[in-house]
This record gives sequence, structure tokens and C-alpha cells, in this order.
Amino acid sequence: MTKKFNWFTTAVVVTSLCAATSAYATNGYYTHGNGTKNKAMAGSGIALPEDAIDMANNPAVAPFVGDQLIVGAALFSPTRKYETGDSIFNGNFGAFTIGPNKIKSDNSVFVIPHIAKSWQLSNGNAWGLSFYGRGGMDTEWNGGTATFDHDLDGVPTTFEGTYGAGKAGVNLNQAFLDITWAKQVNDQFSFGVSAVLVAQTFKAFGVGNFAPYTETFAASGGTMMPDSLSNNGTDWSWGAGFKIGMHAPLSDKVSLGLMYQSKIWMNEFDDYSDLFAEQGDFDIPANLKFGVTFHASETLDLNFDIEQIWYSDVDSVANPIQNLFACPTAMQGGMDLSSCLGGDNGGGFGWDDMTVFKAGARWEVGEDWTWRFGYSYGKQPIDDDQMTFNILAPAVVQSHFTAGFTLERTPGRQFNMAVMYAPNKSQTGPQNFDGPPDLAQTVKWEMYQWEVEASYSWRF
Repeated sequence: MTKKFNWFTTAVVVTSLCAATSAYATNGYYTHGNGTKNKAMAGSGIALPEDAIDMANNPAVAPFVGDQLIVGAALFSPTRKYETGDSIFNGNFGAFTIGPNKIKSDNSVFVIPHIAKSWQLSNGNAWGLSFYGRGGMDTEWNGGTATFDHDLDGVPTTFEGTYGAGKAGVNLNQAFLDITWAKQVNDQFSFGVSAVLVAQTFKAFGVGNFAPYTETFAASGGTMMPDSLSNNGTDWSWGAGFKIGMHAPLSDKVSLGLMYQSKIWMNEFDDYSDLFAEQGDFDIPANLKFGVTFHASETLDLNFDIEQIWYSDVDSVANPIQNLFACPTAMQGGMDLSSCLGGDNGGGFGWDDMTVFKAGARWEVGEDWTWRFGYSYGKQPIDDDQMTFNILAPAVVQSHFTAGFTLERTPGRQFNMAVMYAPNKSQTGPQNFDGPPDLAQTVKWEMYQWEVEASYSWRF
């Protein structure tokens, strides 16, 4: 009965995960952590294994978490706003003017589930399965206007919507399955590997007026409109990568953890091959985590972690929007088809790599209660000359304050909670299509977030 329950639970939660709307936009579009306990310490604790879901942070910890099933879900709420200033061009002289608008995004509360199961084998071997959502954002900008010379007759026209094509936004969902094997070599060292299988979905709407900047349009000499740019519903992409990890409890006082996840190679979003660089390619960037845990006393552990995310490895994310101005139909004198939307060097969101610093503490109080606290900081990845496209995904928060607890009334049965607050962060810069940067209207976006997560675990 227990075995049937475990696999039934797995199937139900994984189905829910794949259907859920993933809306994370914390460290870029990576979450601030994986698992309730890890999130309660701001994503720190890669060297402090506690639960089966910790295999998602470091596959090498599988021999240290026992035989366990854990199920959890987060209630996540990002608040996103953007505002555009007055324009001296207002759609004249080839300018594309947004607003002035001041809008708050719809879609602000999301449920993100996770589940993991670990099994201990003989001779220090262990394996596990982890299902979780990570990455993505869901924006929906209702209202606003854009003004530009649509008919090229010298008379600007004002249209509804952020980009003049009605309601605008994007939705990116990612569901991960890690299949993990690990080996404990001795009391001071273990290593592990995971195959990482990923499904992601994407849709974009309200961006159809960027058709003249596509490779399809430019290659046809302006006679063929793109059909894979906007308003094509939800498209699916599949891919795989790997993780390798090391866990080293060097002494009673110090433990080390290290994990590298490769780039996740995804097949293209064919329905959006005129939007993303490399004909709809949207791989998931590689990342590296390193952590140290100091066991300060029998009841207090202190974590110090660092994470590096290589957004620059994914052209759709990293290519600057300025690449579009080399597109032949951008009317800037360019002759490079590959720089158009959908091209191999197509303009994108202009995100930089990101380094995140994390600190956390675990404090055991009595036999039943454990409290956790954390803080993380990572400079957000968007420069202030990349404002226009990033209205769709204003991932600008930098700090995360976290706390949480575990209650264990019955041995082997734990209830966990975590809360996170990311304070408001704003950014201002020139709108990229409203004339020269020193004369263009300004764009300002801002974001703050909160999250509450709960999980329950069973040890066998």
C-alpha cells in the first residue's frame, strides 16, 4: 500500500507541476532555492543535506538524506509594474513611442509544487528522483498605447497595447526531472550525478508589431510577414542536461558542497522561431554552486554559499536588443540578416551573467522545532540600455530575506514552512525604439515579491 501511495502521489504531483504556471523571476529567472528548508535559508546550505529534494541542489547528498518522500508547494506572488515617460518624438521621424503608460501586470499569484524520493542502497550507494519547477515568468500588460508611423505615410497612429498590438506579455514554464545516483566513498566524501530532463512551455502575445525586425520579413525583401512571432498560443520544448556534485563533511565543524549543472540543451520553440535567436532556440543556462557550512554548535549551523549563472551562454537571453539595428529592414543602414529577430545573432533581452551570494542559519530549539533564516544578494542581470524588450520580463529584484521552521512531533514525519520577501527594486533607462538614447523617452520598471512554501516529509 505504501509503495502504491508513493507512486500515485508522484504521478499526481508531477502532472500538477507540468500544468502549473511557473512565475519565478528572482535571481534572473532562477529561483532563490530548491526545497522548503533550502529556501528558508535563502538558497544556502548546499553543504547541509536534510531532505530528498536537496538532490536538486547537489546530487552528491543522496546518501545522506535517508529513505524519504517529500511533497511540497509554494504560493508565489511577484508584483511587476512599468511606466514610460513623455516623448519628444511621439511616433514621428521613425520613432516607436510607448505610451506614456503606467501599468501593473496581471497574473500575480502562482502555485509551484515539488516532490522528491530517495532510496538508500548497499555499499554507500543511493539514488533518487526529484520533480520541481524553476525559472520563468508570467506577465500580462492590459491597457496602454503605442504610437508609430504604421503606414509609412508620415502620419503617426496610436494603437492599443504596450507595443501597439493589444494585450502584451509572455509566459514561460519549466518542469524538471532529476534522476540521481550517488556514492558515499567514506565519511568525508561523496559524489553524485544526475540526468536532468526538462519540459518547458512558452507563449508570447502582443508583440506582432516587431515583424519588420524579423529575419523572415527582411529575407523576403519585406514581402512576407512572419507567422511565428506572436499570438501563437503555447508551444512546448524538450531537452536534457546533467549535474555533477561533491559533498565533503571534512570534520565535525566544517562541510563543503559543490555542484555544476550543464547547459540544458532544448529543442526550438517552432511557433516562436521568428522571435527568439537561432530560430526559436531557448536553452537553459549552466550554473555552478559552492557552499561551506560551519557547525557552530550541536544546535547551530551557519551556511555561506555562492552561485554563478551563465545567462551569456543562451543567445536568446543574452544578445543585446541593439543587434536588431543591423537588420536590413530596421532602416538603420544594416545589412546583417542574422541580427534580425529569429536569426542566429538575433536581438534579445541583453542579460548578463549573474553571481548570487547567500548566507543562512539553522537553529534547533528543543526536540521538535528547528528555525531557519537567510539572506541572498545578486546584482540583477539587465543593463539600463536594454529596457524595451524587458518590459516583458522585468527580473530586477536583487535581495531576498527568508525565514522558516520545521516541526517534528512524530519521529520521521516533518512539516516545513518557508517565507520569502524580495523588496522592491526599480530600474530606469531609455526606450530603445524612441529615437537616440539621449533623447528617447524613459522606461521604468519595478518589482517586489513574496512567497510562502510548505512541505511534508516521510522517512521510511
